[in-house]
Amino acid sequence: MFSLAQLLQGSKPSILGLDISTTAVKLLELSKSGERYRVESYAVEPLPPNSVIEKNISDVEAVGEAIRRAVKRSGSKAKHAAAAVAGSAVITKVISMPGSLSDAEMDSQIQLEADQYIPYPLEEVNIDFQTIGPSDNDPTRVDVLLAASRSENVDVRVAAIELAGLTAKVIDVEAYAMESAFSLIAAQLPERGVDKTIAVVDIGATMTTLNVLHDLKTIYTREQVFGGKQLTEEIQRRYGLSYEEAGMAKRQGGLPDNYVPEVLEPFKEAMAQQVSRSLQFFFSSSQFNSVDQIVLAGGSASIAGVDELIESKLGVPTMVANPFTNMSIAPRIKAQVLSNDAPALMIACGLALRSFD
Repeated sequence: MFSLAQLLQGSKPSILGLDISTTAVKLLELSKSGERYRVESYAVEPLPPNSVIEKNISDVEAVGEAIRRAVKRSGSKAKHAAAAVAGSAVITKVISMPGSLSDAEMDSQIQLEADQYIPYPLEEVNIDFQTIGPSDNDPTRVDVLLAASRSENVDVRVAAIELAGLTAKVIDVEAYAMESAFSLIAAQLPERGVDKTIAVVDIGATMTTLNVLHDLKTIYTREQVFGGKQLTEEIQRRYGLSYEEAGMAKRQGGLPDNYVPEVLEPFKEAMAQQVSRSLQFFFSSSQFNSVDQIVLAGGSASIAGVDELIESKLGVPTMVANPFTNMSIAPRIKAQVLSNDAPALMIACGLALRSFD
């Protein structure tokens, strides 16, 4: 039974968060009641090999088909989706604009001036902007974040989403989706992350992305080629399995006794080294020389004990991301399975939050 208030408000259609990574499509749908979120549906659907290479979609049909399967498996009825492009595919710049401009005037002004900031022909790029707030140097002006990506990066994602029978409502940037999801885990951090410098290290199948947030805002992002695929390939080589069998064995166990000391432990050491190296790049290119906290995300963050290993090696408090800690869960979702997948669902979660903008 609807109350009149609910009818008058109208409900905004849900937006599915779709994280298209190198090895899988991750789908997440959230709802909100008062201040509390609820996970309505989610699915992780594997992608055929090489359909996405280093975050670039190379086989639109295969990705569209995987999205369709993920929607079906999740049981979601939502028809709108949000996806993201990798940070490396986006140029961002903070520019200063007169504070008196309306959004429409600002849009016209930015279109006129954009060629100063973007090294591609304007007809080949998609541009968006967001007002950050008053300029420090001049209170009559505002700082505006300008983001531009080559149209092909956006178009292939839109095409894959449409092939799955959905409508692309939002194409975001992975770093900003991660920042949105980070707001859900800030409560678990000292001082809720305020005035703190936090390194979120997302270790996916082939890419490791470091996002550094200071005072809850992204100040640095960098991608490096390293990921869980290296562990899968080592299992494949060592135990004579197919790539798919190796991936299953990695997740479900059942490998010989020498697996942990001879294969898994060296990979965990390599992860710790990678996190350390990523942070050194950040320190060398910024005024910071330490971080207050490391948060591990991505599929490889689920490896047992990797947070303790990194904390002991780097001397920085380290935790595994779980954006669902304070959420309720729809009855059809298995809590344990969601909890295992949680670190890998940060970007999907940030995208699903676009339902409530």
